[in-house]
Amino acid sequence: MTLTIATATAADETAFRRLWQGFLAYYNQPVPESTTAATWARIIDPTHRMTCRLAFDDGQALGFAIHHHHCSSWVPGDDVYLEDLFVDAAARGRGVGRALINDLIAIGRQNGWHRLYWNTNHDNATARRLYDSFCQDDGHIRYRLTL
Repeated sequence: MTLTIATATAADETAFRRLWQGFLAYYNQPVPESTTAATWARIIDPTHRMTCRLAFDDGQALGFAIHHHHCSSWVPGDDVYLEDLFVDAAARGRGVGRALINDLIAIGRQNGWHRLYWNTNHDNATARRLYDSFCQDDGHIRYRLTL
């Protein structure tokens, strides 16, 4: 397998939507079509901070990493938040998730960002094995209040 990782473009919409639907099904979290459309519009808007990196093997999209950077009150520069990471079930265990994270690390270093962070479900043991190979969790618990 030879992975290529690139920023999503308008031409990648079908591939992204296929992976996005797999992501939503994995977490059993359906969202309205309007949310998917808004997410895609942000991803391909060059003025928006939300970006999606897609991993391809021989033209087939295998996974994505949706991220955005933001300022921080804890460091003088920006942090980058890996909001969503997904690898198609058929491609899991082949290094795609690791490659997507390494790609963001490289982009972050190139851009002078200070930290990369993400969340996962506490019972997602497979993902946590991958994440623990990069760093240990920082002990924080996320709270989310719907407004």
